[in-house]
Order: sequence, then C-alpha cells, then structure tokens
Amino acid sequence: MAFGTELTAVVIDDHPAVRAGVVHWLSSGSPPIKVLAEGEDVRVAWIGDGARADVVILDLHLNSTTPAMGDLRRLTEAGRRVVVYSMRADDDIALQCLELGALCYLTKAEGDEHLVEAVRAAGGDRAYTPPSLAGALAGDRSERRPALSARETEVLIEWFQSESKEFVAHRLGISPNTVNSHLERIRIKYAQIGREAPTKAALVARAIQDGLIGVSDL
Repeated sequence: MAFGTELTAVVIDDHPAVRAGVVHWLSSGSPPIKVLAEGEDVRVAWIGDGARADVVILDLHLNSTTPAMGDLRRLTEAGRRVVVYSMRADDDIALQCLELGALCYLTKAEGDEHLVEAVRAAGGDRAYTPPSLAGALAGDRSERRPALSARETEVLIEWFQSESKEFVAHRLGISPNTVNSHLERIRIKYAQIGREAPTKAALVARAIQDGLIGVSDL
C-alpha cells in the first residue's frame, strides 16, 4: 500500500452476518478501511475489485469441514497479505496458517479492536499478535530457544547470506511479502522468550548463539 493511500480489504466468509459485521467494523474505524469486495467463496479475492485489495480477510471453513489451507497457500504465494479470521481456536491450526504465510491468525472470539489492528498491520506488511496467537507462539518454544520451523530457518539463513529480501524470495521461489512474514514471526518468537532481535545483526547473533548457523556460514 502506498503511503497516504486508503487501505482496502476483501472479506471472505460463508456467513453473511459475519461479513456484514466485519465490513461495519472496518468502515467504522478511524481512518476507515474500505472493503472493495466480500463473498462466501475465495474467488472474490481473485476477480473483480477483490483482486486489488491490500488485505485478504479469510475464514478457514468455507461451506466445508476442511480448512481452506490450499487457498491460503495460493494467496500468500501470490504475495497477498492475509489475515485468517476463524472460529477455530486450537494452536496447531493457528501455527499452520502462520507457516503458510498468513500475517495474523485471529479467532472470532476476539473482537473488532484486534481485527482492525490486524488488518492495519497486514496493510503495512507487518505481523500482528492477538492474545490467542501469543498463546500459540508461547507454546511453540522451549524455555531459551525459539522453535523455528524448517522453512523459517531456511529463510533466515538465506537472508544472512544475501543482500536483499528480494534475492531471498527469488532463491526460494516465494514472494518478498512471504519472506517478510517469516522474518517477522522469527522476531516474535524471540521476543516471546525475552531475547528480542530487532535488527539483522541481532538476529545473526541469536542464530549463532542457538547453533542455527556458524560464523563460516556467513
């Protein structure tokens, strides 16, 4: 999203009442977030006005008992910024969605304040951690070392060895937004255990301390 332009979103949920509520929350914010399209099928994010929305708000169960992980993967791999908004509150599904590149996993038990903040953060290519997600991330670690996924570790090492995130994206066949979301989640995991790493140099130090890389790998 370009600086100073209006943030836009597309809402995908198979319940009309939920869509109406989300549209109201977003449009009532200050400044308001404009909903370009909404519908019960993920196709609304790919065609028409929804295709140019800054942020995709995605329900995981769209007229099916099977979570829409394939749809989530295709959206993130296409560089779309996705906030998952789901009835499910189990940590495993939340972590799977983050693994696939979602910038936030939000349960429907969490209200408008968190959803609006999550969409604003996603519009700026930033992750957002609501209370439920903080619990999932907290459970996904040991006491002194974050539990990085294989993909997160791969992105981290590639980034240490590269000059730019665009180069990492090219090497791994993913979008720069996905690289950013992986790095943001790594920082969140370190922050959760009190070992913040806000800069690239700090992340290098943490990775060496944790044995993820050696000096010879740099």
